[in-house]
This record gives sequence, structure tokens and C-alpha cells, in this order.
Amino acid sequence: MTESAFGAALRGGKFVVTAEVAPPVSADPADLLARALPLKGHATAVNVTDGAGAKAHMSSIAASVILLQNGIEPVLQVTCRDRNRLALESDFIGAAALGIRNVLILTGDDPKLGDQPDTKPVFDFTSAALLQMAQKMRTEHALPTGTAIKGNLDFVLGGADMPLDPPADWAPKSLVAKIDAGADFVQTQFCMDTRIVRAYAKRLMDLGVAQRVRILIGVAPLPSAKSARWMKEKLFGTIIDDAYIDRLDKAADPKAEGIKLCAELMQELATIPGISGAHVMAPQNPSAIPLVIEASGVAGKPRAL
Repeated sequence: MTESAFGAALRGGKFVVTAEVAPPVSADPADLLARALPLKGHATAVNVTDGAGAKAHMSSIAASVILLQNGIEPVLQVTCRDRNRLALESDFIGAAALGIRNVLILTGDDPKLGDQPDTKPVFDFTSAALLQMAQKMRTEHALPTGTAIKGNLDFVLGGADMPLDPPADWAPKSLVAKIDAGADFVQTQFCMDTRIVRAYAKRLMDLGVAQRVRILIGVAPLPSAKSARWMKEKLFGTIIDDAYIDRLDKAADPKAEGIKLCAELMQELATIPGISGAHVMAPQNPSAIPLVIEASGVAGKPRAL
């Protein structure tokens, strides 16, 4: 199994741009491809969500394979919410057999927040523990029991993080635990405030943490000030600069301004030491993702080291 294009890009010193699609509630591949094909050639890799919002969709493994078959490199999202360790171990082996090489490990949304709140959550592992298990599988080619795994499991492993304006005594314990467990990259929650990204990245650089992992900041081409305010108030961990919202409020064409703002943000992110890329998400406005990536012009360009 050769290295994934995403893995090579992360190691290559270039600014990496990823995007994200939520698989549809559909058994027709055409419905998934309608969302994913516009991203082809724009994003280095495309995340495939795993039951986002604690709702059922086409499985993330099946959707990842469909993307592979159509020339799009997927990042398979795997949550701890739905499956015990036996199922997760089997899924990792199956994903590798199908040619999936990039995996983002997440805790997963609480089922009580979804449309079937009586669903029983599993959470057999924390995200750090699942990363550690996946790391053992790829490096030792063995299950936790010691049973040998045949074939290649050359995964590029990732986790999630939330940027913040770090107080003087802040220590990134959760992030370090994920790196120690085997994370090669992290993708963050939305952070549309470069002052905070700079402070976050500088502290991670000063602590020697950013040098150990590739950090991709979550961004979005927001379609309106109303949408931005809702995200800032309701979506846990989201950071949006008030000046960003003010520009959307005053814009004659808020959707166009949202694309322009996000492109400007990505251009600045590419200048911040310790930041390796951007992860563009727009669940309510997916057609804007290729537009903002193209407008930014930073994908594949040298990043600040």
C-alpha cells in the first residue's frame, strides 16, 4: 500500500486544504457524488462524516469507497459513539482492505442530540484510546490481543481539537494525549479569528507541540450574519470574530462576502507558523466550498514553518 496523497501533502511542507461531505440518507451513489464531485481537484482530501448530528446516513466506509472509485481521496471519520472495540477493529481492517488510508477519529455527537434520542451510545473507547489502538494496529500489525493482522494498514491517523486564546497556565493535555496516541494530524472546530489562531499556534510552537503534528484549522464560507451568530452561540467550541459578522451584516451580497472573508482567512492562516492547512466545512452551503478554495489560492502553496 503506497502512501496516501493526503499523507504526502502533510509531510511536504505545503499548505493543505481539506473539505467535508455528509453522506446522504440514500442508497444511490449519485446522491453522494452530487455533493462530492464538485470538490474533486480542489481539496487534497475530503472528509466523510460518520453519523453526523447523531443521525443515520449512508455508512462512512461505503461513502469513502464510492469517493475512491471516483478519484477523490477520502478521510474516513470514525466515531466512538456507535461501535464497540470488536466492531471498530474489524472496521479498520476492512477499511484498509478497501484502500482507505486516512482516518479521523472522533468521540461522536451524543445520541440525545439526534433524531432518535433513545439510541444507546457505546463509547467503549475514548478518542485517544481508539487512536492508540489504531496506532498499535498499524505499527505492530496486531490486534490488542496479539493476534497478527495480515496485509497493510498504513493509515494516516487524525484527531480533533478546539483552538482557543490560551491563558498563561494553559496546557494542551487533550491534544498531547492524541499525539502521543498516534495522531499525525488534527482538524479543528471552526475558528474564524486569526488573532486567536496566532495565539493558539504560538503557544503550541513554544511548547514543542505543533512540531509533532499537522494542524488544519476549521473554517467556513458563512452565507449570512444570522448563520454566523447562530454558530457562534449554539455550536460548541466555535469562534467567530465579531468584525467578521459585522462585514456579513453590512454586505450587499452576504454569500459572496462570506466566500471572500473565508478566502482571506485561509490566506492569512497560510502565514502562521505551526498551522499546516485549513479544513473547509459548509454543511448548509456545500456549493461554496470549491469557490472559496479556488478564491484563496493557497492550496498546495508553501506554508509558514
